[in-house]
Amino acid sequence: MANTQRAAFEIGSTTIVAGTRRTVNLPMSLLSNHTPMSIPIHVIHGKKDGPRLFISAAIHGDELNGVEIIRRILKTPRVTKLRGTLVAVPIVNVFGFLAHSRYLPDRRDLNRSFPGNEKGSLTSQLASLFMKEVVLRCTHGIDLHTGAIHRSNLPQIRADLTDPMMEQLAKSFSAPLVLHSDLRDGSLRRAATDKQIPTMLYEAGEALRFDELAIRLGVRGIIRVMQTLGMFGKLPPPQKNKSVVSLSSYWVRAPTGGIFQSLLHLGAKIKKGETVGMVTDPMGTSEMLVEAGEPGILIGRTSLPVVNQGDALFHIAKVHNTTKAEKVVAEFHEEFIEEMNLETLSHE
Repeated sequence: MANTQRAAFEIGSTTIVAGTRRTVNLPMSLLSNHTPMSIPIHVIHGKKDGPRLFISAAIHGDELNGVEIIRRILKTPRVTKLRGTLVAVPIVNVFGFLAHSRYLPDRRDLNRSFPGNEKGSLTSQLASLFMKEVVLRCTHGIDLHTGAIHRSNLPQIRADLTDPMMEQLAKSFSAPLVLHSDLRDGSLRRAATDKQIPTMLYEAGEALRFDELAIRLGVRGIIRVMQTLGMFGKLPPPQKNKSVVSLSSYWVRAPTGGIFQSLLHLGAKIKKGETVGMVTDPMGTSEMLVEAGEPGILIGRTSLPVVNQGDALFHIAKVHNTTKAEKVVAEFHEEFIEEMNLETLSHE
């Protein structure tokens, strides 16, 4: 029997009583052929009071890792007994998801359209609906992303590290890297923060691809944040955090157009002035070296060998100790490989 002492959770026209869970389809619009479009949302409303956390994915419709992360979170037995409320939205941009596209049909970027306008463009209306029905009903948020198409990101948390509470939550996620990131106008993170709803962003992997390491780290990270928020009862004992912290980053861009060859892997340490790649012409008659500006660790890179002048090739986080940072990332990868090997052996 549900605990009636805690107020029910309202979303759209649906009421979810304490101690229950339910999937809600939030109506959005009609397509041009009058097919109805809705946003699928799963709510777990705990019996006991606690934080109300939203986790969202596919704000960019082609960024898929977060969809699988949320699916696995919802299958975790532990979440059925949480304190507070979990609002899981695996596919925010349903239009882009169906079209394998980052954008909506009006070619706007949803993550540059918050807080939105219910009388604006389709993208602005979706942003407004998501703010009203999801964000403003919660106390905290985690937004899941990947790199753009043909671009891969090292698993990382982006957050405003000038906020002590946000810094604590970001580090509790235990991603390989925690990067200070200023709030950007139009982003979900900015709109939520402006409403006093602290929100972090998890970036990992590449658009239109599943990355098992990124997915597993994401699932574990969200569970750790929920533990830190007290959503599973008592707070966990303090644990040593292995994340590398970076307060700034920079981009290395193509000095000319041509065929790009990378010499680096994600997580590699980088020295000042180090040659990190090469751009050649298709005939092989000219070669131009690509050099890093400052020391750091590689957290993002293009996977497309055809580049134009000015294209972003590498995203490099500045860190105090590049050797230590590279070692931390390598340890995350080694733990993942060991875990996968053990699972394979257990199924043989």
